[in-house]
Amino acid sequence: MNLDDLPLAEFAFPGPLRDKLVAAILSGAKSSTSSLVLGYECANEPLPQVGQRSAVVDSEGRRVAVIELTEVRVVRLADVDLQHALDEGEGDESVAQWRAGHEAFWQSEEVRAELGDPGFTVDDDTLVLAERFRLVHTV
Repeated sequence: MNLDDLPLAEFAFPGPLRDKLVAAILSGAKSSTSSLVLGYECANEPLPQVGQRSAVVDSEGRRVAVIELTEVRVVRLADVDLQHALDEGEGDESVAQWRAGHEAFWQSEEVRAELGDPGFTVDDDTLVLAERFRLVHTV
């Protein structure tokens, strides 16, 4: 399997959070992820599809694993379920705890800059891309 031929799966921004998320993927603790649908719209990128494979990159930009999407859903932020939150592998024990962490990230200066909206905030109706994946290969 040639990882160089696959699109990149970048979790968070390079740094401690990305390192934590990549470690959770490699250990099998993380099998789901969430992102803003708005991010895809702003980048003019299509939403991922079930069966798509991607190369997971670490904070150094190294391709360290391959994941395959097994489920892709668009849901309102208010409708993210407990199983999805638990399967993100970040240690959250409730949807409220998961949401607090994700709101902080999505309303961070880095995400606001990426979206080109310094005042961006999320609410119950914000559309979230909830993805489930399986680990296919590690380097």
